[in-house]
Amino acid sequence: MPAPDVHLLFHQPIADHSFSADRSQLAVARENRVQLYARSGNGFTLQDELAGHDKTVTSVDIAPISGKIVTCSQDRNALVWEPSPTGWKPTLVLLRINRAATHVRWSPDESKFAVGSGARVIAVCYFEEENDWWVSKHLKKPLRSTVLSLSWHPNSVLLASGSADAHARVFSSFIKGVDKRPEPTAWGERLPFNTVCGEFTNSSGGWVHSVAFSPSGDALAYAAHDSSVTVVYPSAPEQPPHAIVTVTTQILPFVSLMWTREDQIVAAGHDCHPIVFEGDMSGWRQSYSVDDPDKAQKDTSQESSALNMFRQMDLKGRSNTTDDTSLKTIHQNTISTIRPYEGGPGNVKRFSTSGVDGRVVIFSVAQ
Repeated sequence: MPAPDVHLLFHQPIADHSFSADRSQLAVARENRVQLYARSGNGFTLQDELAGHDKTVTSVDIAPISGKIVTCSQDRNALVWEPSPTGWKPTLVLLRINRAATHVRWSPDESKFAVGSGARVIAVCYFEEENDWWVSKHLKKPLRSTVLSLSWHPNSVLLASGSADAHARVFSSFIKGVDKRPEPTAWGERLPFNTVCGEFTNSSGGWVHSVAFSPSGDALAYAAHDSSVTVVYPSAPEQPPHAIVTVTTQILPFVSLMWTREDQIVAAGHDCHPIVFEGDMSGWRQSYSVDDPDKAQKDTSQESSALNMFRQMDLKGRSNTTDDTSLKTIHQNTISTIRPYEGGPGNVKRFSTSGVDGRVVIFSVAQ
């Protein structure tokens, strides 16, 4: 596999990141603003800054077709940014929530976007032409805690959520006048707004940090705080699923996951390196690690002089001069977001990660 493409942008946490469709622009959430970087040679240079939020920006997403940027923040607001001759123009979205907004994603057809929140609601936002503003409808029941992640079905109507009440759920976000009636799926046929098409629990009661629909939309994966990844295969509306496959691991919990193919998932989180899972309805397994710290070569080229050895013994009480303050992985702290970078749905060749260490890294997937 090609070597990872590593970019240390700054020494502060990156809450979320998003690339434009042509991968020439990168948006990262840094404190209470969003920074836009442009591709420059092998690196990225700061191009612009979107400063419209009062508190920490928790999520950002670039629409692949229109190029609009949506951001949400702990200030309980969401903003849609559109390019204009004078720069990026923000439009406030009426979320009507009284707690922090936690996660935002555009629907595949870009007619809507969804915002998760700490107010135990999901705001499904759409543009109202008559009044020239963005309005929202709330998915409420049966959410009982903070919504941590969202994922859209390919039909732009079904919406999956993972929340701190240890549940992954699939809702219908059908809005009359905005959405066309979707084709029947294994999740349901008639789908009025706020229909719960699936509800799945983490057996350990762990927060569900991330959810993702498969490229076909016929399966749902979610990662929970007990270091597990679960894949659900629905059968028919109001029927038990064909299969619910859970893979438990011995590593730290995953915070984000995505599908690269219909039979492959990449997850990453507190262990600071991505893990690849492979399988199907009959079973899933932990396949291999990307940027595996156990295989990282120890740098033996630096030989310590006698003087340096005695200096280390005097300063640290030991003669070992190797640097044990850094991890053997590329990311030096938790990976917070994992995103497709190159390749279409079901055929992702490369993916990008961002983390608490201020790095954005582009990894390749073994095909």
